Amino acid sequence: MNADPDDSLFGPLAPERPGEWALSLAVPADPGHLDELLGDGPHGLAPSWSAFFDHTGTEGLADLNRRAENLRRQIRDNGVTYNVYADDSGLQRPWALDLFPMILGPGDWAQIEAGVLQRARLLNAVMADLYGPRELLQRGLLPAALVQGHPGYLRAMQGVRPRGGTWLHIVGFDLAHGPDGRWWVVGQRTQAPSGLGYLLENRIAIGRQFPKAFAGLRVQRLAASYRALMDGIKSLAPEGENARIALLTPGPYNETYFEHAYLARYLGLTLVEGNDLTVRDERLFLKTLAGLEPVHALIKRVDDPWLDPLELRPDSTLGVPGLLQVLRAGHLVLANAPGSAPLESSALLGFLPAISEHLLGEPLALPSLATWWCGEDAALRGVLPLLRDGVIKATYPGGGSDTVIGQGLTPREIDEWTGRLVRQPEQHTVQSWLPLSQTPTWTGDRLMPRSAMLRVFALADGAGSWRVLPGGLVRLAPRGQLVAAMQRGGSSADCWVLTDGAVDPTSLLSGQPSSFAIAQQKQPVTSRAAENLFWLGRYTERAENTVRLAETVLD
Repeated sequence: MNADPDDSLFGPLAPERPGEWALSLAVPADPGHLDELLGDGPHGLAPSWSAFFDHTGTEGLADLNRRAENLRRQIRDNGVTYNVYADDSGLQRPWALDLFPMILGPGDWAQIEAGVLQRARLLNAVMADLYGPRELLQRGLLPAALVQGHPGYLRAMQGVRPRGGTWLHIVGFDLAHGPDGRWWVVGQRTQAPSGLGYLLENRIAIGRQFPKAFAGLRVQRLAASYRALMDGIKSLAPEGENARIALLTPGPYNETYFEHAYLARYLGLTLVEGNDLTVRDERLFLKTLAGLEPVHALIKRVDDPWLDPLELRPDSTLGVPGLLQVLRAGHLVLANAPGSAPLESSALLGFLPAISEHLLGEPLALPSLATWWCGEDAALRGVLPLLRDGVIKATYPGGGSDTVIGQGLTPREIDEWTGRLVRQPEQHTVQSWLPLSQTPTWTGDRLMPRSAMLRVFALADGAGSWRVLPGGLVRLAPRGQLVAAMQRGGSSADCWVLTDGAVDPTSLLSGQPSSFAIAQQKQPVTSRAAENLFWLGRYTERAENTVRLAETVLD
């Protein structure tokens, strides 16, 4: 039942002025951080937030605690989880989602969209060069140590040209909103970027809590971008519109397995593990009860080294033997193409401005944080005095050091890190520190600001063409912490992108309101799934017989 508008939640303020109510309960952002809630709009709120509270209305604002409880129940009932390997409390951890979204106006989004589209084209061109002519190395625009010295550089991909020249179908960019109001690129994910499924679940869950505000603010929808991604993959596949697309997952013990299953169901794909697939005559096939069926495109959620035990890691049980040979033969679209791990290194950000001028003939529209790779003597000497105001990161995966923020180090620790950087300079990268903007979250009686990082996605919708998903996955840092990471106890939020134009009505949901899935085509039953179902039935039958026997004994 809805709370009384005169409840103590409102205090002495008149319930007809929801903006003033929100402002009275808002805790100010920390000094030096941009406050997403505030602006030059009415009542001191940013215009978008003022409109959000107006559309939510008095009744909705008095009902926030019940909506928050409904949200938690929905996450639990839907089985939304994020698995943390090192979590002693258990493998399955419920997905953490805050009640309030992050709201981006058309101006902010135009800046982000233009910059992300440019960077998607740039990274695809970098991939084509690294595994093709390698002009960037010859001209000294990229150090060889960051490419051929990177453990994720795959020599088996040298000379391979993916279908349509599209190396990267899905690219994730981590963005930060600085105190000056500008958006900055902090990092990028290209191997198997996570978040597309979680942000979709966030959108459905939060949209149900604030339906009036969602419609009144003209929030851009997501479905058209997902459909464009599938159409783009089919246009590049050997079979065109009739292409069979599967989603390759490491399995249920992966930390983001829920997202893999969710995306496969939403997009109408077959969810497969490595042993569900086999290679015959340089073509990929799916093992089903009806025999082998061809697979023409594969969306992978497995990191590159584990894809093919014949040519990459021989101890891998997650990949498919012979997969790279299928790719070389041009019989498969693999999203994303293997070998992009060097693009994920933070050190690359410092070289991208010059690379953009060389490959695209234009400066970067969306700036990166100032970045120094310590493998260069001049960069090392210049950055050592700046460690207190920087962030130390590992250049290569498995570098042995987590992200370290200089502000939290003691003088002794600064000296220790200085010595470590001098001894192993190429292993470390230093990035300038940027205070993250803080967005409001609901605590039950207060609007509490929390530092936020936004991950947005560029999706390929054809050969050499990308579009930006109008939304993103917002990661929130725990109150008082500086790093927004789900592994460190952070939570998430939806991202609403507002538009001045018409809202795209495309939807991939089925006609039943309670169903999230679409049934684009009848999916085959894999041999592994059929075997699991058989044994599930057998053990269920045994359990039923045991229960009946126990009942007889008790009687």
